[in-house]
Amino acid sequence: MLPKQNFVRHSLELHLFFGRIMKEHSLFLELGFTPRDKNFTEQADTFRREFDRLLWEVVCISNGNVSPDVLRSGEVFTQYTLDAEMATSYLTGIKIPTEITKEQMDLDSRNYPCNDVLEQKVCEINEKAIDLITALIQFKCTILSDVLSCKMFTVNYPLLIDHILREAKLYLQMVQNLQSGEELDFENNALEFEVFWNRIMAEHSKFIRGLLDPTEEDLINKANHFGNEFDSLIEEAKEAMDNTAPSIQVTAESLKATKALRDFKAQGTQGILECKVRSIIIPLLGDHTLREANHYLRLLKMFKC
Repeated sequence: MLPKQNFVRHSLELHLFFGRIMKEHSLFLELGFTPRDKNFTEQADTFRREFDRLLWEVVCISNGNVSPDVLRSGEVFTQYTLDAEMATSYLTGIKIPTEITKEQMDLDSRNYPCNDVLEQKVCEINEKAIDLITALIQFKCTILSDVLSCKMFTVNYPLLIDHILREAKLYLQMVQNLQSGEELDFENNALEFEVFWNRIMAEHSKFIRGLLDPTEEDLINKANHFGNEFDSLIEEAKEAMDNTAPSIQVTAESLKATKALRDFKAQGTQGILECKVRSIIIPLLGDHTLREANHYLRLLKMFKC
């Protein structure tokens, strides 16, 4: 049975990362629909607001209940998150509650004792999250089905919709595991996570490549290189799962590649915020992909140990 303190800590850390990711997925979907599909725009906006509320609930009880490694990792927020939110709000007219980010930046990682009241509150948040993520998954499935059957046009790539659907399914599975009293066993499932996140990193690279202005040839070439590199790492991780390649080597190579991609994303996000990069990348999308790289880096460092 999962110890009370681990249940609380793992749950809160999971929501601090993935809750923000889901609310931003909802925003990216909201921005992508045509006027004809106003009802989908409104549904996406509702999801965005619901995840704002969920994340705020989590932040309010996270002080002293999450690990310093997570808060320092750059997966909860980065040096660009606040500016990216303000810039995105300015460019889109959508009000993004930056007070959530400000509160996250002030979180204390000191280890406060866990009590039954806190455990019950986290349990309630998890149940709420399960319902919300399940509904968002269905919404994403509907959008993807309509796009693939040419019943809907959106500015988001079909692969991007599938990409964010996979992330939501992973989030849901992990919350359900915690609610069932199971540990999040990252280390013993390292290669499965590497296959998953290497694919995410490969697709990020390809999305960036496709959203850069054609004049940004150097950045396009770099993004293309990362896409190819992570495609190769996916296959290496699969071979390691079949015991035909050493897993330690795959993890080391994934760590090196992810660090380089993280730096590329950070430079790109800064360039977008400073209006020095020509693209159709909304500022918050740059920071979003950067946080996911930081999350994966923390996992890889855990696997390496």
